[in-house]
Amino acid sequence: MNSYYIIGLRVNHRTGNALKLQQALTQFGCHIKLRVGLHETDENFCSDDGVIMLQVSGDLTVVQQMMDAFNAMEGVSAKMMDLN
Repeated sequence: MNSYYIIGLRVNHRTGNALKLQQALTQFGCHIKLRVGLHETDENFCSDDGVIMLQVSGDLTVVQQMMDAFNAMEGVSAKMMDLN
């Protein structure tokens, strides 16, 4: 059964939050089809804030567990789009 959910993560202080966020992403790794990370960068600058987009699968209960885990982290804000 296909499911179509997109989760957007806004990550503040990404270097400080990377370990906890990576642990949560690994915990739900079998439900993540696509992960794209974006942050401002050039030769002289690398932002410590960023955005991650996830395409996730699974039933709504699993997706809500992911949302709860992400939103429980300081400096991380998660929003979901249900495209079903």
